[in-house]
Amino acid sequence: MAWYDEAIFYHIYPLGLTGAPKENSYGEPEHRLNTLLPWIDHIKGIGCNAIYIGPLFESVGHGYETTDYKKLDSRLGDNQDLKNFVAECHKKDVRVIFDGVFNHTGRDFFAFQDIKEKREGSMYRDWYCNVNFGGNNEYNDGFCYDNWGGYNLLVKLNQRNPAVKDYICDVIRFWVSEFDVDGIRLDAADVLDFDFMKALRHVANEVKPEFWLMGEVIHGDYSRWVNEGTLHSVTNYQLHKALYSGHNDHNFFEIAHTVKRLYDMGSNNPNNFKLYNFVDNHDVERIYTKLNNKAHFTPVHILLYTLPGIPSLYYGSEFGIEGRKEKFSDASLRPALNLKEYANALTDNSFTALIAALGRTRQHSKALSYGDYKELKLMNRQYAFSRSFEGETVVVTVNNDDSDFTMTIPAGNAEEYVGALSGQKVRVENGNICVNIKANSGDIWLPITNSTAKKMPDVTPVALHIEDAVKSAPENNTDIQESSDTIATPTATIETTSVNPDSISPTISSDAFEKGKIAGLQEAILAIMEKNGPVTDQMRKDVMNNVYHDSLINWIKSFR
Repeated sequence: MAWYDEAIFYHIYPLGLTGAPKENSYGEPEHRLNTLLPWIDHIKGIGCNAIYIGPLFESVGHGYETTDYKKLDSRLGDNQDLKNFVAECHKKDVRVIFDGVFNHTGRDFFAFQDIKEKREGSMYRDWYCNVNFGGNNEYNDGFCYDNWGGYNLLVKLNQRNPAVKDYICDVIRFWVSEFDVDGIRLDAADVLDFDFMKALRHVANEVKPEFWLMGEVIHGDYSRWVNEGTLHSVTNYQLHKALYSGHNDHNFFEIAHTVKRLYDMGSNNPNNFKLYNFVDNHDVERIYTKLNNKAHFTPVHILLYTLPGIPSLYYGSEFGIEGRKEKFSDASLRPALNLKEYANALTDNSFTALIAALGRTRQHSKALSYGDYKELKLMNRQYAFSRSFEGETVVVTVNNDDSDFTMTIPAGNAEEYVGALSGQKVRVENGNICVNIKANSGDIWLPITNSTAKKMPDVTPVALHIEDAVKSAPENNTDIQESSDTIATPTATIETTSVNPDSISPTISSDAFEKGKIAGLQEAILAIMEKNGPVTDQMRKDVMNNVYHDSLINWIKSFR
């Protein structure tokens, strides 16, 4: 078990967050990085324990056209500022990883400048791919070269050149000795040479215990990159896409099938194949912008924090801010923010309160970091699964529909569960729990044990602590009146048999009467379902397997 196995990342694009100029004048250092020091407490306060920050090093513009790998961008400050930032993070038990832009450099990098000056006579002419002195480019260099993404501003390094490989490995050693960094996110890892990445992994294993390498990979078989010899993790763009489109299309099947495919890709071992999960970052639109139904912010983030993998939150998204990708600029994705404007976010901003509750919940439960994954129920608009580890089973339920939904699902071996977000307690009966999932929401059901007494803040407006939930949360469905005989729904009014127990003949047993009530409620639910659409055999089976009066009443009331 390494630190990154239990990490909850906070992703910072520092040039944007600090409001740095878009172009670097290479002048005197402006100590903007120091303005991020107060953010460390905020990051801790919402339950994150690791920071991915970058790009950081001297560049001419957006940060990915590196000029000097060993000097903090002068728009952010100097190396002492970065050293202090990492040290402050470590004092508060927050790990830090940097952006490693090793696929390409900027045109101001010393090796490229030497080629411009000395041309064929430069000792660095083989540091870049396919330098051709018979060609030219838009800069009128009198030569051309391979680049990244069609941008000649980003000159592609020749990673098969031993001198380049040695230089980048030395950069990693420098970052560890100078700044005490805990890991690196490799930019554009999907186009990095595999032998080059294996060399970086070899250095990572040497420089620091549990030094973490994570790569930016969009598509493909992630196991090509995530293995013992290459990287520890990669960006999970496949799940990223499924999370927002699965909600926009009311299609939890897309999410569940993506999870299963990735789970199979990792040989069903969540601890040797932990992908870096996210719902937005500095390259894609904010999740709040992408969602057709903004209320889906809640179930999306519940899944982010509970599905197999390592969750990451992009700065500002905990406040529910928007950001739309533009054709020629990503500036709206990378805004400057003033933390003072969000000083009361934990109490006044429901998005922030939710994120904090999810962070505390994940820290509370080892099963959410290490547990295996088992799908329990799957429909277009409802989804349930469990994470189990060392005897602890956590159950997760989400609902993307505009109506509440009640489901009966298998649970672990605890006698009771408590909803980490709702505070509701439910008893385990015949190995199952029956829970009501609020519209466009969800919950994380934790087994009630002695360790459940850890305090955990909940979403606004309920300031939930687990210990309080265990002691005083209402029992499941106790607010439902058992005497209700007529229940109205948007589609139908179902009348259940009204029987006065006092009028029952002595020859009819109370058991028979109870069974009759249950059967009547089951028939009412099936009648409503049939009015709403086709009823599958599995749906009918779920109804008939539910023999709990309160649960059935609550189920009927959820049809609205």
